[in-house]
Amino acid sequence: MRTHQLVLQWIEGQLSEGKLAVGGRLPAERTLAEQLQVSRTSVREAIRILEAMGVVRAGVGSGPEAGTVVISDPTAALGSALRLHVATQHLPVSDIVQTRVLLESWAASHARPDSPELSGAARLLEEMDADGVAVDDFLALDVRFHLALADAAGNTVVSAMMGSLRESITGYASRLTGNLPDWDATASRLRAEHHDILDAIRNDDGERAAKLVAAHIEGYYREAGVRHSS
Repeated sequence: MRTHQLVLQWIEGQLSEGKLAVGGRLPAERTLAEQLQVSRTSVREAIRILEAMGVVRAGVGSGPEAGTVVISDPTAALGSALRLHVATQHLPVSDIVQTRVLLESWAASHARPDSPELSGAARLLEEMDADGVAVDDFLALDVRFHLALADAAGNTVVSAMMGSLRESITGYASRLTGNLPDWDATASRLRAEHHDILDAIRNDDGERAAKLVAAHIEGYYREAGVRHSS
């Protein structure tokens, strides 16, 4: 086992045993190296890996922001990894879209009608309905709307996976708008579909909400020239 893996293994054990938790700080680099009898280089390598995974945030200098703090940001880490694999063309965008359909349909069907996240989703729709919303602003609000619906389902793993999938193709989705024959017409349709989805969830009609979400996602990419895998 490479020495930095020993550090990762130790930190994983500390988290699993509850000796470390979100908001807690890792021992100082020198202390951890001495404790585990590894080099400080190995400790730094392990911390860099944990930062990339969204498990810790490393601060430098002194004061309250100094030291390595345990955080939890799986969406950003998964999104970055997926984005790189999409760039290699090993993960086709069409497959990412189909996975989105599966997850978001499940989330819509399980979203709780009384969930407070739905109020946030409604406010996002008000912003999207405003006149003169720029394309990129509209798409950013769209992302937040869909994630709010996922959060309303109450499954943190699904929320993280959905966030990472959307984050991995956000730039791609933005570029696709250039393929649309009439952005204003598309935006108008998307607005209406958003309202229908939210209404179905609030009316406790999860089956209808799931079908609407699937048609909504597939319709946008189909119009932009992307075919999902069957």
